[in-house]
Amino acid sequence: MDIRLYFEKSGQGAPLILLHGNGEDRTCFAGQIPPLSERFTVYAVDTRGHGKSPRGIAPFTLAQFADDLRDFLDAQGIARAHIYGFSDGANIAMLFALKNPDRLLSLVLNSGNIYPSGLVPWFLADIQKRYEEIRDQDGEALRKETALLKLMIEEPRIPPEALAAIRVPTLVIAGNDDLITSAHTLLIAQSIPGAKLVFLPGTHGVAQESPEAFNRALLFFYDTIET
Repeated sequence: MDIRLYFEKSGQGAPLILLHGNGEDRTCFAGQIPPLSERFTVYAVDTRGHGKSPRGIAPFTLAQFADDLRDFLDAQGIARAHIYGFSDGANIAMLFALKNPDRLLSLVLNSGNIYPSGLVPWFLADIQKRYEEIRDQDGEALRKETALLKLMIEEPRIPPEALAAIRVPTLVIAGNDDLITSAHTLLIAQSIPGAKLVFLPGTHGVAQESPEAFNRALLFFYDTIET
């Protein structure tokens, strides 16, 4: 690994890794970390090129982020962990799960997608429009924005049938007015054996909008599995 990922650690118990979304950082989990820290050792991680984690020289792809997660677990001496990913963090979690099935205890997939067209059409169109506007412009900030937009336009590309290989307890959770279509969220849940599916009133940021309702669903899921 060409970089060290920044993270913040809290709580005690089995390890739980939090993976944020595209263009965000670990602070998006501010409403979830306190209750989760009461039963887990929580590692809130900044993905490569996000938050306080450096960009490095490795490819800026979801597959690379999944490899970074494996290296992070190795560096922390964590053999197996619960993983909770939001948005692109959920996508990273799925890729990690498929490549490293023996490293997981459970999965929470909050508003992830397995291919770009899982995004609602207007949002995908907005991303593509912005990408076309800035992709040839100079400037560090614009180059970073271009790279982040490119991720959402081109990735992930996970065949739904591949998700059948995920064999750990899994919660798929999203808002009923999400940036991921409800049909796509349903497809993900139906493709993972035994996955639980929860829709909550809210948007893509339902965990931030309604933390109490979201945390109830999250903690109920963890109550149903051995932690």
